[in-house]
Amino acid sequence: MNLRLLPISLLLALAACSNATPADPPLAGAKIGGPFQLIDQDGKAITDKVFAGKYRIMYFGYTYCPDVCPTTAQTIGAAMRLLDKSDPAVSARVVPVFVTVDPERDTPAVVKQFVSAFYPRFVGLTGSPAAIDKIKTEYGVFASKGKTTPNGGYLVEHSNAAYLMDSNGNPLALLPTEQGAQATADEIKRWVKTNP
Repeated sequence: MNLRLLPISLLLALAACSNATPADPPLAGAKIGGPFQLIDQDGKAITDKVFAGKYRIMYFGYTYCPDVCPTTAQTIGAAMRLLDKSDPAVSARVVPVFVTVDPERDTPAVVKQFVSAFYPRFVGLTGSPAAIDKIKTEYGVFASKGKTTPNGGYLVEHSNAAYLMDSNGNPLALLPTEQGAQATADEIKRWVKTNP
């Protein structure tokens, strides 16, 4: 055995281990998610059961958001397009979902226009204020309406997290949307299993 090669082989083994997928997803066991009853972008009442058997990206925001929400939705859409090309089997198992935190203004038609700008399979959800409050609580999402401006508009302060949920609705990971589409696609690939 060549002892001079031993330290290099140990370093290579350690490097390989650091890139390996951990046994448990980062959000395994977290109390994130739950049942919901909302309205989709076509005005149809749906529940979380519609997504049974599918992985989903759950992103909360609002369509009148001037910067963060469109940027994050664009990153999610771009990540899905990357997966469409590189890993279509993974992409087919994932449904990106946008949930408004501003149901007063985000009607189904408004939500439909928003999500369709980013990715064709993006699902947009709205609902009554009570239904939106419930899903925000289930997902640990913060949102607070700001002061109304003279023209009647307002901003909504809110948390900016895109959760990757498994096919049973359990949380897997936060997607690194702030790092761009490729990092987001890589994180999705890390956790999505192509054989159900």
